[in-house]
Amino acid sequence: MKFKERPKSEKSRIIVTTSIIIVFVLISVLAGVIFPGSGFANIIDNSIGKFFNLFGFVQNRYITILESIAIIVFIWILDKVLIILVAILTREGKRSETIGNLMKSFIQYLMVLIAIFLILSAWGVQTPTLLAGAGILGLAISFGAQSLMEDIFSGLFIIFERQFEVGDYIEVAGHEGTVKEISLRITKIENLEGDIVILNNSDIRSTINSSSGLSPAVCDISISYSADIEKVEKIIMDHLEDIKKKIPAIKGGPFYKGVQKLADSSVILRVVGMTEELDKIQTARNLNRELKILFDKNNIEIPFNQIVVHQANKE
Repeated sequence: MKFKERPKSEKSRIIVTTSIIIVFVLISVLAGVIFPGSGFANIIDNSIGKFFNLFGFVQNRYITILESIAIIVFIWILDKVLIILVAILTREGKRSETIGNLMKSFIQYLMVLIAIFLILSAWGVQTPTLLAGAGILGLAISFGAQSLMEDIFSGLFIIFERQFEVGDYIEVAGHEGTVKEISLRITKIENLEGDIVILNNSDIRSTINSSSGLSPAVCDISISYSADIEKVEKIIMDHLEDIKKKIPAIKGGPFYKGVQKLADSSVILRVVGMTEELDKIQTARNLNRELKILFDKNNIEIPFNQIVVHQANKE
């Protein structure tokens, strides 16, 4: 991919503008050195020079700057310690992991707010002013960030009502997959393609949770109308236990459910195995394979679609 070169006139403008900015900053910082004792130097030092006098700023405020750095380091260490502690206390079970993610998110937001308050206090901002500012900020959030508050409250309801948890397989808003993370604001779902779908908690409605129990892996297999259906059913029933041993993903069954449909060219029989939602598709494939092998060994015909054509007698 080729990028278009900038016109020479545009390059010239950029160079000139950059040069002016550099000269302006140098004059503001070094006016007292370049023009010592002059009126120009005094004007610069008492006006724009104050904004660029970084050495003087650090010299006069180094204690406050060090205190601010210490606050940031302390809050960072405290945040890491609390997150590690939460991870240790919530490491077993999907419910614990979900609550752990919520607590980690809450701790991170709380640590940022505490750091801001402590740093502002170190720079001389009075606590009543901070509280008043926090009140105004909260009022602004209530009016201007309603969607954010909706996300947070929806996240709390999702977690405490146990609508779904980390590790559950759900279908929501046209997406389905495994829940990877639930935080105060968003929920992350990994779909079957491995992509991470990020949803705002307030957009999560009418969720289908497929992890509340085992899911059916369905195998519909056909036999011809001429086959002895009672013999076929006995063969299937006698080999269900062997099929289960060959397909470890089956947690319940498999079960022979009977005649599912009398189709145009065949009789369709149904076998169902109960498995985890994520294993459902592959388990159905494995069931198809094992029943095909079973039918081949017992000379049971699996018919294909047929069209019978009768030719009219033209005599």
